[in-house]
Amino acid sequence: MTGHEEQGDAGTGAGRRSRALKAAGLALAGFLVLGAATAGYAYWHLNNNIRSVDIDGALGDNRPARALTGPAASAAAAAAPLPTGALNILVLGSDSRSGRANRSLGGGDSTGARSDTAMVVHIDAGRTRATVVSIPRDTLVTRPSCPLSSGGSTAVAHDSMFNSAYEVGGPVCAVKTVESMTGVRMDHYVEVDFSGFARLVDALGGVTVTTGQDIDDDKSHLHLEAGTHRLDGTRALALARTRHGIGDGSDLGRIGLQQKLVKALLDRMAAIDLLTDPAKLYRVADAVTASLTTDTGLDSLGELTGLGRSLRGLTSDRVRTVMMPVVPAPWDPNRVVAKEPAADDLWASLR
Repeated sequence: MTGHEEQGDAGTGAGRRSRALKAAGLALAGFLVLGAATAGYAYWHLNNNIRSVDIDGALGDNRPARALTGPAASAAAAAAPLPTGALNILVLGSDSRSGRANRSLGGGDSTGARSDTAMVVHIDAGRTRATVVSIPRDTLVTRPSCPLSSGGSTAVAHDSMFNSAYEVGGPVCAVKTVESMTGVRMDHYVEVDFSGFARLVDALGGVTVTTGQDIDDDKSHLHLEAGTHRLDGTRALALARTRHGIGDGSDLGRIGLQQKLVKALLDRMAAIDLLTDPAKLYRVADAVTASLTTDTGLDSLGELTGLGRSLRGLTSDRVRTVMMPVVPAPWDPNRVVAKEPAADDLWASLR
């Protein structure tokens, strides 16, 4: 072989290597572009899942004093120091029947919805401790006049069931009623419907709950022996809604079960490292956002993420669960009213 031939062979080999490297580079660039596009779509999808209501705009300034510090306002604020101020968040579980998934889990028609579950979540300054106060839906309250999105307003209603506020005036009236009865400003509003709760539990791989008594409730289709159980989304939702198979069949009995579920969810989230499993993280995020309604201060993925990051030190053992003190209504044994001064003392501790 001549030197010219050797040089030609070397040149050909170098050319092949160059083409191979170029192809690898193009492939890598393609994967990066695809990955960026996929991540961009995922962010867009999750962001657009969230529905919101402009509660601040609807209620104006005639409200209890705002907390000193709120959560990060946007994704751009993520690099700034995380907020540590106290927060009060009204969390509602809606029994909305809209959509096939909600109807299959709750039955009924799609003409209305009520706040099946209501909790005021108070997060202490420092955001490492919280108090969750459950409000029985059968509590009789004075429902204030609430603005309607269609114009006008609802009339003041005395001795009205608490959960009727959501039914007649939606999230805005639910917030106004809670603020009127507690004197506590709700910094944020979060609502999750039936299907959203069930999907979240399934995305987390189920939750573990211990019950102290047998539960047999044909209405919620739940039958559990006393003991520890791993529940999927459908059974966890049934546990949150059951009341005919426990206690006296009132709303008060199931509140304890709902509070167990709150802590079980926190424990499950702490037990799995979502950041090491992007697919599971996406499923959880999709489940949370797909059936979520918030106020406009939490209606983006960046704002929700900022709030979540500020609560990373909050574990279930630092969450206290209580029920608003109530007594049977003297004029209606099937309803309850706030027990004073205990109820007012509780709300005063959260202001």
